[in-house]
Order: sequence, then structure tokens, then C-alpha cells
Amino acid sequence: MNESYHHSKKKFLKRLLIVFTLGSTFLFFTYATTPYANNLKKHFKDSRIEFGGWIHGGATLNPSQAGGYNGPVAFADQANRFQLNQFNLFLQRPVISETRKWDFGGRFDFLFGTDAIFTQAFGVPTFDVNSGEPLNRNNWDLNLCCSSTRTYGIALPQAYLEVHVPIGKNGINLKAGHFYSPTGYETIPAPDNFFYTRAYSFNAGEPFTHTGLQANYIVNNNWSVSGSAVTGSATGGWDSGWDKQLGNWGGVAGITWTSDNQATSLNVTGTYGKISTRSDESWGMYNIVFQHKINPKTLLVLHHVHGYAGDVLLNNLKYTNVVKNAEWIGFVTHLYHDLTDNLSIGVRGEWFRDRDGFRNPSPFRVAAATNIVNGVATSYAGNISSVTITPADYYAATIGLNWKAAKTLKLQSEALKKLNIRPNIRYDRVDALHTTAYRPFAGNKDQILFSLDFVIPF
Repeated sequence: MNESYHHSKKKFLKRLLIVFTLGSTFLFFTYATTPYANNLKKHFKDSRIEFGGWIHGGATLNPSQAGGYNGPVAFADQANRFQLNQFNLFLQRPVISETRKWDFGGRFDFLFGTDAIFTQAFGVPTFDVNSGEPLNRNNWDLNLCCSSTRTYGIALPQAYLEVHVPIGKNGINLKAGHFYSPTGYETIPAPDNFFYTRAYSFNAGEPFTHTGLQANYIVNNNWSVSGSAVTGSATGGWDSGWDKQLGNWGGVAGITWTSDNQATSLNVTGTYGKISTRSDESWGMYNIVFQHKINPKTLLVLHHVHGYAGDVLLNNLKYTNVVKNAEWIGFVTHLYHDLTDNLSIGVRGEWFRDRDGFRNPSPFRVAAATNIVNGVATSYAGNISSVTITPADYYAATIGLNWKAAKTLKLQSEALKKLNIRPNIRYDRVDALHTTAYRPFAGNKDQILFSLDFVIPF
């Protein structure tokens, strides 16, 4: 009876959170249309409080798929259908940095859409990666709603307090809470990426979020450093929540060099920690991001990632109940050029190796949505028996455009002025490593995707 009571209470609190968040959003937009809107905006401006967000959606045509998913491709992962990827709202008060005064702020993000599952704190997996035993997953934002839809959900990817501490020449910025990972080049928020899809190195090679304490310090015009103490994860400090594995602490550290003319930068960031409270094995990664503006209109980005996890239990097309060290490695090249003020073209090429068949399941969504229901492993996103993974090399090439349509067409609508339309073409191929042929793309070794998506920041 007590267990039933707590289960009902948990469901009630989740529903209350959903109603409160959606209700607050509705009230805000309703209020914004009244004569008091200007007073509200003035109050927010005077207090340096920012409320905003974006809407992001799109569709992918996959000629080799009659339905379902685009293999191991994540984010734009659904074939031949429209996705509302991200309806993201945020409330923040950014701190003023590089001053000799204390300043306080913070940020809270709410995300609804098909990308929610990739953004949630899933760092305590369904099964222990070392032993295969079932784990109790965290209660931060998993399963808040919408499991009946198979694809839509809610995530709370950021919730942190921030303070600027006037120490040293430029002061230190401290974050405490749940925040996006500082690793890599691509990121979760749709407006911060050029392409609809993400690289495998981002999907499978890096963390998405952390929970803990982060410090950032600008040494001078050329150098900055960052460091974090992170917890709440059974995957080495990655994608962690608030209420499980809090005894497992790890670290994230990074250093960035920027040239005097700001045209070139080099960032090296890494994570390291024990896998979980139940294992002394290590889990870590490092990545290197080099950016260079060839000219004011052309940007080159080189990205390398290399990860490691000790003594993990592998079950894939090559290994059955085998415990061994796992590694993954990726190289990504980006090249972007502004054709006009409102039209840009981009090209991305990648090689990603999941050496041991540990990091890149297909479809990713079905694997990520797995949970234990009445003692049985079940995925609300699909049949878990359809999930495949094996040691393999993945190759991907993407070309696309970013078009500021409203500016080009000189539309006067305030709501559409920041509209960005992004047509993409992507080619994927996979080659199995030292095992039988692997065909995760609807029975094929390769596929081609035609996608069209839009982003409207507000």
C-alpha cells in the first residue's frame, strides 16, 4: 500500500509540473497581448530577466524506408514524417562577467518535442553497463509525459544558479545545478547548429548534460579555462540527474586559446570519472575543436573525439556476454560560407568508429526509451528486439543551406523575422568491423536523407 501511495504521489507531482509549466507559458503569452505587455517587458529589461525560446520542426524523406526510423541517425531520426523537434522555453538572468562586482543569475529550460528523449537526464541507464543488472533510473525528467505517443516527451535540460565571483583580474563564473555539457562543437539547442541532423561524434561520442558545479575563468584575451565537478550518473558523469548515483563524482575540464584577431581558436575538453557507485572502472573522453575563419564569410571547423569505458558488458552482433574495454573515436570536418547576408551554405564530413559496438545503437530512440516494466525490458518507442548494434565504422556527408527567408522576402511580421529554413541532403554508410555485414538502414548498408526543417527563435 505504501509503495502504491508513493507511485501515485510521483504521478501526481509529474502531472502537476506539466500543468504548471504549460499553464505558465499560456499565461505569459496571453499577458503579452494585453496593454500591460510593455510594462512587463520594461520590468524584465530593468531586472535583466530574459524570457525566450524557439520552435523547431522538420521532415526527412528517406527513400529506403517505408516507415520507422533513419537507422542510428538521432534527432531527425524519423523517416518520412514531420517532427516537432523542439518547443523550447527558457527563463534566465545572465550574470555580468569580467567585473569586480558580485552578480547573481541562473537559467531554467523547458523542452517539449521529439528531441526530448535525447536531452533528458538518462545517465543512469536501464542496465548497469558493467554487470548488466537492472538499475533504478533517476526521476528528474524521465517519463514526465507522453510515452503513449512513442516519440514526444518533455525534458528539463537546464536548471542552474549562476554567480560571478570577483576573484582575480576578470572574476570567476560559477554554475550550480543541471547544465549543457561544455564539450564538443555541435549542441542540443536547434538555433546553435547549422544542420538538422547531428554528427555521430555528437550523438554517441560526447555527453549532452551534466549535474554539479562548473567554474569558468577568462585568463586574458587569448586564454580561458573551465572545470566542473559532476555527479548523479552511472555513465562516468554523463547526462546525470539529481537523485541517483550522487556518490559517484567525476570531473570535466577544458582550456581554450583564441588568437589576437579572434579568427582562430583551439579548445581541448575532457571528462573523467568512475563509471558508477558500483564500479571502480573508469569512463572518460576528450575532444579537440579547432575553428578558423578563413575570411569574414568562411569558417572551417575540425573536431576530434575519443572516448573510453572500462570492462563494459557487450551484447551485439559480434560479442555475446563479453566483458572488455570499449573505445570510440571520431573525426568531423565542417565548412561554412555566407553566400549573402541571408543565405549560407555548409558541408560536413565524418568518420566515426564504435570499435566495440557499445555506443551507437539503431534506432537510438528505441534503445534510449527502454525501461523495466514488471520485470521485463520494454521500450515505449518501439520493439526492443529491433535494436541492433555492432562494432562498425560510420561515414556521413551532409550539405545544406541556411536561409533567412523573412529577411530575404522583406516580411514585416515580427514573429517571422528570425525564421531560418534549412534544406539538407545527407548520405550515410556503415562498414562492420571484423564481423558479418551490418545493415542498420532498413536492411541496407547505406542511405540518403533529404530533409527540410525550420527554426523560429523568439
